[in-house]
Amino acid sequence: MNQNIPIAVATTSRSSKDPRPAKGLILVLVSISTVVAVSILIPGKREAIVSGSVDFLKEVALILPAICIMMGLFGVFVSENLVMRTLGRSSGWKGMLIAMGIGSLPTGPLYAAFPIAAALREKGARVSNIFLLMTAWACIKLPQELLELRFLGSQFMLARLALTIGLAIPAALLIEWFVDAKPTSIR
Repeated sequence: MNQNIPIAVATTSRSSKDPRPAKGLILVLVSISTVVAVSILIPGKREAIVSGSVDFLKEVALILPAICIMMGLFGVFVSENLVMRTLGRSSGWKGMLIAMGIGSLPTGPLYAAFPIAAALREKGARVSNIFLLMTAWACIKLPQELLELRFLGSQFMLARLALTIGLAIPAALLIEWFVDAKPTSIR
């Protein structure tokens, strides 16, 4: 007897309208091409360029699994309602302070903050609060402040901190205004 048995075929290809794999591949190819081109153009620096690139890739490979786990936990345990309440449109100055406080705690590299920023944006965080979190992650890390206090003194640390915060808040509001003014903003 001829029976029609449905066969499930697993495919890993994405639809032709999804440009993400092509963009990622292009970025990788451009990066590799740049390293190769600079190594050829400046042969005296070839060893430093290649070793620096390999060291960076090793660092990313060590940190990336932790970022993926952290993002999975964030997605499961942090509700959209909580993000909107604490960092959303209605959070006001409190949201800005919370964003800067969260951003000042981690000691990881800045590229670890980008997935967090994307997840916060998806869950309804305000653009200015995301910008402030990223600024604090880059410029106001608590361990960095303690080192500045010890080696450069309290006057320098407080002046730099005041300038960073004093300029970050207006910049965050300006960036939010630009992003919200454009209907085709990147999300």
